Amino acid sequence: MSIVHHNVNKKKRFVHQGLFHAELNEFLKRELADAGYSGVEVRSTPARTELIIKSTRATAVVGENGRRIRELTSVIQKRWGIEDGKIELYAAKVEKKGLSAIAQAESLKAKLMEGVAVRRACYGVLRYVMDSKAKGAAVIVSGKLRAQRAKSMKFQEGYMIRAGQPAKDYIDVAVRHVYMKQGILGIKVKIMLPWAVNAGEGVRKPQPDLVTVLDPKKEDLSTIPAQE
Repeated sequence: MSIVHHNVNKKKRFVHQGLFHAELNEFLKRELADAGYSGVEVRSTPARTELIIKSTRATAVVGENGRRIRELTSVIQKRWGIEDGKIELYAAKVEKKGLSAIAQAESLKAKLMEGVAVRRACYGVLRYVMDSKAKGAAVIVSGKLRAQRAKSMKFQEGYMIRAGQPAKDYIDVAVRHVYMKQGILGIKVKIMLPWAVNAGEGVRKPQPDLVTVLDPKKEDLSTIPAQE
């Protein structure tokens, strides 16, 4: 793990990194649910470890005069035994909420907790995602929706790839659980991100089946010898 200073082999280091990221993500997901938490990025340097917390409301993560982010830093230091100055927390605002599966899953969870109908809430999320220039979106809600018998409802719009490396690069997935009176509902949101042409919002790497047709070059007729 990046914050472990003793020598470990590569296999154990990757396991430590995965455990650290998973537990950290679960902790921040619960602590910052009201701040629109949308994921965390870990950047490791020889001097220290930087945690970039992505949120739709970055000011709520920082807190008044930076109080909340200092409290989070203190809790993380105590949990993983990190020395002072070896870890730094930053808050980054998610510019396009419609392209963040975590943000949309949290939004859908809040709507269902307020008592909004499942179909209406899911179609609202789909419409917002597609208006944000996503190539496709899918929302799956499962559990006791109305009757006593559990069932699953799926809402989908646009283009969605499901296999291969492009699915790992382009599909953003988030899963959340809603604790209702009748039981637990499962929410799964999948968003197919657009290709970031000219450094726009989306994935930088193009899909492997993308074919670009170039305009033919104009020939310079002055260099062609005239026929007698």
